[in-house]
Amino acid sequence: MKGEAGRQRHDEKPKQEGHIWGSMRRTAFILGSGLLLLVAFWNSLTWHLQRFWGASGHFWQAQWERLLLTFEGKEWVLFVTALGATYLPVLSFWTFNGLLLVVDTTGKPNFISRYRIQAGKNDPVDPVKLRQSVRTVLLNQLLISLPIVVLLYPTLKLWRDPCRRELPTFHWFLLELAIFTLIEEIMFYYSHRLLHHPMFYKKIHKKHHEWTAPIGVISLYAHPIEHVVSNMLPAMVGPIVMGSHLSSIMVWFSLTLIVTTISHCGYHLPFLPSPEFHDYHHLKFNQCYGVLGVLDHLHGTDTVFKQTKAYERHILLLGFTPLSESIPDPPKME
Repeated sequence: MKGEAGRQRHDEKPKQEGHIWGSMRRTAFILGSGLLLLVAFWNSLTWHLQRFWGASGHFWQAQWERLLLTFEGKEWVLFVTALGATYLPVLSFWTFNGLLLVVDTTGKPNFISRYRIQAGKNDPVDPVKLRQSVRTVLLNQLLISLPIVVLLYPTLKLWRDPCRRELPTFHWFLLELAIFTLIEEIMFYYSHRLLHHPMFYKKIHKKHHEWTAPIGVISLYAHPIEHVVSNMLPAMVGPIVMGSHLSSIMVWFSLTLIVTTISHCGYHLPFLPSPEFHDYHHLKFNQCYGVLGVLDHLHGTDTVFKQTKAYERHILLLGFTPLSESIPDPPKME
């Protein structure tokens, strides 16, 4: 009997090894096929986008050259005001926040209020507190952002002319965006954590945290030092390092202002990036310091957040049912 059992175990071992090897081959085939499909899809997507970029590029190149002729000898005016680094980003910021402020102050339309992250907060927003915040944001933009952008022009010219004739290619623009995002994540995370140090928090960063339930416009509601160190510099260093064209800077500044508005808006709206991460930071103060969450994961500054329902809701909402309804918070203990 023992000999028969030994033979059975001996026969089963090659079968198990064959099964494991077969599983590994199937896994490798699935992963390899998936990777090939992903690469093919990415190449197809970028090819079509590049084709569109190229087709429309002649039009934009012609418009850009016309602008250069108009502002010949006064390119810094073009850079600072007429089209570029202040006008379009600021227009994007206030257009988006103007729409959000209608909801914040009136609670209408009702269907947007359903997506509020912190239920019962800012419903409606305190008008006195809002006026104070808007005034601070306008002063930051006028007295700090504008002079810094004026200084950005000669700084960029030391490396490469931001108003040069050739517009960037599509693939170069994608590379720039990736590098801008990486630099911003690193600089914002560490500057933000530094501002939470007791030496700086009370005198500088506490102003921003007056809003434990944030709204979009307070994304730039900050002490002047914080506005420079944590809002302006992380977004500006990337274009300086890359010697970027005005067109890239214009799009990047507009994107950063829209993304930070979404992060602070207080609504988890369909088809927009999730603001749960930064909203939780305003609620608890000592979690979720970054933009993407990569450095928070590496430094363990999101461990508490990951144990909450807010973390489960920290996804792209692809439907119209509010995540606060599909993934509700647990009932509070009496």
